[in-house]
Parts: sequence; structure tokens; C-alpha cells
Amino acid sequence: MRSVLASLLAAAVLAACGSAGHLRTVALMLDFTPNAAHAGVYAALARGYDRQAGIVLKVTPPPSPADSIKLLEAGRVDFSILDIHDLAIARERGAQLVGVMAIVERPLAAVIAQPGIRTPAELQGRTVGITGVPSDNAVLGSTVKGAGGDPRRVKTITIGGNAVPDLLSGRVDAATAFWNDEGVALQRTRPGFRIFRVDSYGAPPYPELVLCTKRSTLRDDPGLVRAVVRALERGYGFAISDPSAAAADLERRVPGLNPKLVAADLVALRPAFTGLSGRPGELDGRVLRAWSAWEVKFGLVSRRPDVDQAFAISR
Repeated sequence: MRSVLASLLAAAVLAACGSAGHLRTVALMLDFTPNAAHAGVYAALARGYDRQAGIVLKVTPPPSPADSIKLLEAGRVDFSILDIHDLAIARERGAQLVGVMAIVERPLAAVIAQPGIRTPAELQGRTVGITGVPSDNAVLGSTVKGAGGDPRRVKTITIGGNAVPDLLSGRVDAATAFWNDEGVALQRTRPGFRIFRVDSYGAPPYPELVLCTKRSTLRDDPGLVRAVVRALERGYGFAISDPSAAAADLERRVPGLNPKLVAADLVALRPAFTGLSGRPGELDGRVLRAWSAWEVKFGLVSRRPDVDQAFAISR
């Protein structure tokens, strides 16, 4: 019976998206330049999971991070991977976008501090570098407050994407950054930096990166959405089960990556590719409702995001 049901489901997806002889091309834009967080996407391409779902994924990085939202809203791409905070901000200004799959199931945001700083509360009276994106202040405030400190007593300066060199040079006492990216790079260069993950200091375990599409696409073409989600779920399932092969898939399709850094980053990210149920792609309503309250509390949006409207919740 299971095999019959699986065959029927596969046939339904192919009928919605095109037969094996007439595959439907789907434009997918990443949130950033390709990195280990996208290993499941490139595994899906390399393993043919998209074609088996009746589609051909055309994956491109954004010209700039803001373009992932702009081009999705404009209909220039069919799907975009977005930072969950950017999705909340876009929806508050009226963008009809919806998250249909979690890509990275845990917050990647962190405050990375010099080795001598034992707790985020010790950042009071010290200088912390921020990139300048809206979520930085929320991450810093939540982390310091969660450790019992007063975020108002922390001095911030805007350093853009220079967290690694500015921490190594001692220009800043700490910086907001991603534990999987800058955190891994720093530990490989000079071990000892303290990494304070935001979800260890009061933030809920929200998904950092979410696959999004326009609400009209979800409404009018649900078969297409199911096909894309299925292909990427299989891709991330493969990245979890065989990270070395997934890293090789990524490196073959994206020349110029540092294989050692990709491998270390993927090892760090691997537990974040699954939700609370242990499978990739999950959008958990309970987690997302806790996130929506946190989003307002730390000033990223002025009102709680409507989770039922903003996401196609898995459970």
C-alpha cells in the first residue's frame, strides 16, 4: 500500500509540474553567495531530485541580499531563500510572501566575543561591532539581556561584514555574526573566541532561513510548491546523511570555495538542518508563534507577525 501511495503522489506531482519529457523550469534565488547552508540545494541539483519531481531548478545568488525579496515580489524569480527577520519586515510593509519550508532550522545569529569575555553580560561598557542590518540590535539585545545584562550599557559601532578581521585585530570586544560562518572561520584561525548563540539566551529556536514564494503562487500552483519543497527536502536529507558528498556537490557547482572551510561549516550546520521532529524542512507552529512574540519584543517589527498567514505550517 505504501508503494502504491508513493507512486500516486509522484504521479500527481509530475502532472502538476510537467512530465519527465517536459520539465518545468523554476527560478530559485539564494539569500547570499553560495555556502554550506545551501548544501542541500546543490545536492538536490547534483542528485537530480528536482528532475525527479518534474522540475528543473535554476539557482542563482542575489546581486545583493536585498534583491532576494525584491525580485521575488516582482515575479522575477519563483522562490527565494530569505532570512526570517527579513520576511517579517517585508510582510509588515505589505509584501504578500509566505514561507513554505525551513532551510536552516535554528538561529544562526550569535554574538562572538574575545576569549576573555565569559558571558554576554560582561559586554556592558564595551564595544560591539554590528553589521548594520535591523536584526543585529535584536540579537545583541536579546543575548545581553538573556545573560542578565543591560543592553543599553553596550556601545555599538557599525563594522559591516568585518567581524572576523575586527575581532582578530582587537578593534572590537565582540561582534554580531553567524556562528556557522564567522564563528567557524575564527575558531580555525585562532581558537578561543566565545560564541554566544542567541537561542542560548532567551530567543526561541526559530528557523533562520526559510524558502519563500508569493502567496499567489501557493494559492494558484500548489503542485509546483510541493515539487520544489520535496526536491529540497530530499537534498537536505542527503546533506544530513552524507555531508562529505554534499560538500563535494557544492564545491563542484560553485568554483572557488575553500573545501576545508565548507567541510567544517557543514559539520557545524548539520544538526540545524532538521526540526524538532528530526526531519528537514519543518515549519513548527509553536516555534514560530514564540518567534513572532520575540520579534516584537526586540523591536524588529511593531506588531506580531501572523504566523498562520506568513507560513505554510508543517505541524
